[in-house]
Parts: sequence; structure tokens; C-alpha cells
Amino acid sequence: MLVLIQNIWAVFLDTAFWLLLGLLAAGFIKSFIAEDTLQRWVGGSGFAAVSRAALFGAPLPLCSCGVLPAAIGLHRSGASKEATVSFLISTPETSVDSIAVTYALMGPVMAIYRPIAALVSAITTGLMAALVGHQTAATNLSATSVCCGDEATPAEDACCITVTENHHPSHCGNSEHIEVVKPSRLFSAIRYAAAELLDDVAAWMAVGIIIAGSMLTFIPPDWLAHWGQGLAAMLIMVVVGIPMYICAVASTPVAAGLMLAGVSPGAALVFLLVGPATNIAGLALISKELGVKVTVVYLVGIASISVAMGLLLDYLLQTSTLEIDVRLGEANMMLPVFLSWGSAILLLILAIKPLRRLLLPMLG
Repeated sequence: MLVLIQNIWAVFLDTAFWLLLGLLAAGFIKSFIAEDTLQRWVGGSGFAAVSRAALFGAPLPLCSCGVLPAAIGLHRSGASKEATVSFLISTPETSVDSIAVTYALMGPVMAIYRPIAALVSAITTGLMAALVGHQTAATNLSATSVCCGDEATPAEDACCITVTENHHPSHCGNSEHIEVVKPSRLFSAIRYAAAELLDDVAAWMAVGIIIAGSMLTFIPPDWLAHWGQGLAAMLIMVVVGIPMYICAVASTPVAAGLMLAGVSPGAALVFLLVGPATNIAGLALISKELGVKVTVVYLVGIASISVAMGLLLDYLLQTSTLEIDVRLGEANMMLPVFLSWGSAILLLILAIKPLRRLLLPMLG
């Protein structure tokens, strides 16, 4: 039992600093990229729209459930089916925080190859979705005012507040002037990263770390080697990953543990791509919004492209000098001890909501 706890803590030390770094980057993306910019980027149809949607979605800090309302909103705002599918795939498969953790646990080769594979999967599947037909773009009227009347436009006697970039709200008619003060973007980025986003991923990250530590403790290094290589292993990862809900960050230590247990890097990559991009609840919503045909293409595209990218990764590793160095449980070899432990303690304070509210009440 002591060995298990030691291994779980070692994995946590591996990920703490890089997860904090990734969360902060995600917070800056959230606070400094406007929603209307997002809609402009992923609007339209064709290869350009699909590529833009994939590129824009890749660094965003949204998991396979969190991306659904964003993608549905984009689709109803005029984004084509293929652009919506591309956004749905690239966004949960990789993010700035998951790339940071990938680098910490698997080194630079996987940290570079993983987002490239996610983009290829998103763009290719998006183009496949275009073959099942387009849906006419809907018009979305974006209100700039918040009104308390019952109508879409302000009633004459309604209080209408418009918040401008300089935080000087305007008002209509003889209504009362109410000033709305927004927090600074820097503080908003930190608060989003340290509270809202961390609350979303903390439980699943903990599960992933516990699974990885358990693999280090109980699974012999060669136990999975007899079936952990080649196409068969990748198909097993597809079957396991499709119904599972696991975010990109939490899937990373699990994949690292699988590799230490004998699974090939290509098979681990399939798990990293398929697991975060699909889950049963998400598929039901996608089917309702985009149709059954698009959902089938979505699944087939993710599975086939992920397997193809996994086979290509194994081939490149076998025929070149590239290596993937799994560093699970070796945090002190990568970072100074004080930095690993300081990051772990800070992350624990932030992740435990009552403790965070007690020590850092400004973050909520």
C-alpha cells in the first residue's frame, strides 16, 4: 500500500508544475480571445473553414463534454457541419494544458506529434462530414444589450444596460444608469485557470493519476507486451476509448502508464485521441444536433484516422532515431525538487475548493 501511495504521489509530482503552466495558458486563451472572434473563425464551409475550426479549437481548454455546448452554439450561429465536426474533434483531443503534461510525461516527440495527429484527425473527419451534405447556416442576432423587458428589443420602460469595452454602460430612454465593472483580463485569466477550469478537470485528473500510479505498482513492464503492439492493440484502444469519458489532461498519465506496461506508443496515441474526443452522452447530443449520418462519419473518422496516425508513429519510431521517453514517476529528474513540491502543494490548495476559498478567497 505504501508503494502504491508513493507511486501515485510521484506521478502527481510529474504533472503538477506542467498542469499549472497549462492551466494558466488556457486561462489567457479564455480571457483574451473573444467569442465573436471564435465564431468568425469557424463560420462558413469547405476546407478553409474546417482547417480554421481545427486550428482554433486545438489549444482551447474544453473537454469532450465542455466542447459540446460551444460547438452546438457555433453550428446554430452559422458554422457548417464539417467545421463543427472539426471543432468537436480537435478541441477535446488536445489543449495547451494537455500538451504541457504530455511533454512532462512523454517528452518532446509525443508532445509535438499528439497535436499534429489531432489536427489531421479533425480536418480529415470534417472533410468526410462534408460528403453527407450541408445545412443552411442560421442567422444569429447577437444582442449587445442586457434588458429586463420581455421582448428581444428593449421596452421603453425597461432598464437597458450596454457594457462597452471601456466599461462605460449606456442606457435607453429615462432608465436608470447602472455601471457594470468588469475584472481585469489578467485576473479573469488567473481566476478561470485556478478555479473554474481546475474544478472541471481536477476529479478526472485525480483518477488518471491514481490509475497511472496503480499501473506502476501492479503491472509488470512486459505484461501487455504480447498484445500491446500493432493493429490489434490499436483497435482495442478504439473500443475502450469511444464510450469512455476522460479529458485530454487525465488521459495523458494513463497513456504513459500503458506504455510502461508494454503498449506501443502508437496504441497509446490512439487512446489519447479517441478517449477525449468521444463519449456516450456526447454522441447522443451530436446525433440530435448534426444528424445520424454525420455522427457515424464522426465515429468512423476518429477511429480510422487515429489508428492510421498510431501506425505511422510506430513506423517513424522504428525507422528513425526518434524516441519517446516515458518519465512517469521521475519528476525530480526533470525539475528542481522545490519547484515540483511547491507546484504540487499549490495545485492541491487550488483543487480542494474549501481550502482554496479559505486561503485564496478572491479566486472563489
